Amino acid sequence: MRRAELDDRLAALFAGRPVVLGPGVLALWARWTTWLAELGCPTLVVTTGRGAGPVPGPETVVVEIDSPATASLTDELRLHDRLLHDLPQHAVDAIETFDPDRRGVVLASPFVTTDQPVLGRPVTGGRPRAWLDLEDKLLADGIWAAVGLPVAPYRIVGLDEDELTAASRELAGPQGVVWSGDARDGFNGGGNYVRWVRDERDARTARAFFAPRCDRLRVMPFLEGVPCSIHGVVLPDGTAALRPVEIAVLRNTAHRTFVYAGLGTSWDPPVADRAQMRAAARRVGEHLRAAHGYRGAFGIDGVLTTDGFRPTELNTRMSAGATTAAEVDARFFALLQANLVAGVDTGVTVADVEARVEQMDAERTGRVIAVAEGPRVGRRLSYPVTYDGVSFRRSDRETGNTLSVADTASGFFAQVDPCVALEPGRRLADVTAALLRFVDAEYGAGFGPVEVAPDVRVRTSSNQTP
Repeated sequence: MRRAELDDRLAALFAGRPVVLGPGVLALWARWTTWLAELGCPTLVVTTGRGAGPVPGPETVVVEIDSPATASLTDELRLHDRLLHDLPQHAVDAIETFDPDRRGVVLASPFVTTDQPVLGRPVTGGRPRAWLDLEDKLLADGIWAAVGLPVAPYRIVGLDEDELTAASRELAGPQGVVWSGDARDGFNGGGNYVRWVRDERDARTARAFFAPRCDRLRVMPFLEGVPCSIHGVVLPDGTAALRPVEIAVLRNTAHRTFVYAGLGTSWDPPVADRAQMRAAARRVGEHLRAAHGYRGAFGIDGVLTTDGFRPTELNTRMSAGATTAAEVDARFFALLQANLVAGVDTGVTVADVEARVEQMDAERTGRVIAVAEGPRVGRRLSYPVTYDGVSFRRSDRETGNTLSVADTASGFFAQVDPCVALEPGRRLADVTAALLRFVDAEYGAGFGPVEVAPDVRVRTSSNQTP
């Protein structure tokens, strides 16, 4: 099928219809409003604040709603579904004025459920509750077993102190163990429900955190290596596999904490590991289709250890990693995801999607970000910075690296975009570690000294990077 015909089919879900976008910060929806304008769609954004980066133009109607302050990214994202399905009256009135004939559609974040309409309008961009529930980390290991993926040893236990101690002693490696909480109270992400445990003090602190939030924990050895992910797209004719993505999960060894700080494609695993990761994505995608009627993008997070890739969690959505890999043709992938979740077969095939992997390898990209929880900067900022291979510094001239900072419901968000510091072969984690040091010094973010996970996979002459 010719590209022009594909584009027309993908656009049909929205073309000419009023679109209500949200919730979330305004900057999150800037690119979508541009794409929708090209399709002749009037747009209204339900926003919880401005956010960092460009925002929609004046032709977009903006309706701001209050969002309670939250303690973490997980808490902030959990609010999305409730906020959109229980809008305040002024937002309801604005939407009905904007779309009086109710011809419109709602385009939401992946953390909004699509099972029920919003004000009589169908919801796209989110996902059914059953698919969201698959992100429980304690369910992932059953999926890996169903498709025969090699995994690290683990135990699932309750919060009983003796059970946790026994499981931790049994599984501890040189760097201890990692405890991950269940999804009893809903989605959790960004490492918020993950704790690194090496001694009794760590265990007491972690157990105190999980006790009011979870019923069960997964205990797994600390996996040394590069945190990374592989992504697939479940299509009518099979599952397409994308390219690997590095996840910048930095570590504070003094406080035994993990810091999520972005994703990128500048790093490559060895070729054999890449092939195995992509094969794993295809197998998991076909299992999700057969067992859960799944459609659309998903991601497998894990660690490239000395023994190869070991999966740790499943993301049943167009995750940040999938979006990063898809940046080479962002509009195509965004529209494809919306159609697939809505159950629309646009004729896009596995071959159509995998044909873009070569472009993903040629055009490297990444998200250099810092998500601070607690402190706020009190204003929006944007200015150029330099990067010397170790540190970011303010600059009074354009450098190709632009830092943007803005408050969020749980603290503040910073990003370097564009970021010419991301060169092929350079670890994203090295660049994000420099950003965390910068925002600590400038804004008191409180990340503290962080370290980059080492690349421990042995590379031989027959197993080099592409």
